[in-house]
Amino acid sequence: MAAKILAFSGSLRKDSLNRKLLWQAGQLAAFHGAEFREINLNDFELPFYNSEIQEVGFPAAADRLKAEVDEHDAILIVSPEYNHSFPAVVKNAIDWLSRYRPNPLSGKQGMLMSASPGMVGGNRGLWHLRQPLEVCGVHVHPNMFSLANAGDAFADDGTLKDAAMQRRLEETIISYIHLIDKVRR
Repeated sequence: MAAKILAFSGSLRKDSLNRKLLWQAGQLAAFHGAEFREINLNDFELPFYNSEIQEVGFPAAADRLKAEVDEHDAILIVSPEYNHSFPAVVKNAIDWLSRYRPNPLSGKQGMLMSASPGMVGGNRGLWHLRQPLEVCGVHVHPNMFSLANAGDAFADDGTLKDAAMQRRLEETIISYIHLIDKVRR
């Protein structure tokens, strides 16, 4: 049975650099035998987490997101960096998911990636994103992937122009899939 990876971008923009990187990660994951499902957080209109809302009942969008997480072995998040951290939409999704019992994130294998037009590649935001995921029991892969100067990084076919960087991305995805498979055995 193939590793089942649920993936989403922390950017809500249709043509964001992070969505381009997510698409390429999905292509590589599928090529290497994983079942890869990309969701769009725009399709899960979650109110900001509020315990008063939860007391009345979880929003339908939160239930749908939980069901997606439950169906997968792993979660890949490709997130931009906002003010040296990560977007509120990602934090809000984590906050809602963490309120379910049992926590659907617990025990999942995580991978974090980012793409940025800047020189740091969004790496600072990924370090912040690790923390709430690890608190929720996600086993975040030790190798994160940050793509600096991403505005000029993609070829017309969606691959990375720099062959060494494309190889590094593929090796990171392969390592992630192997880890998922090893843990599932």
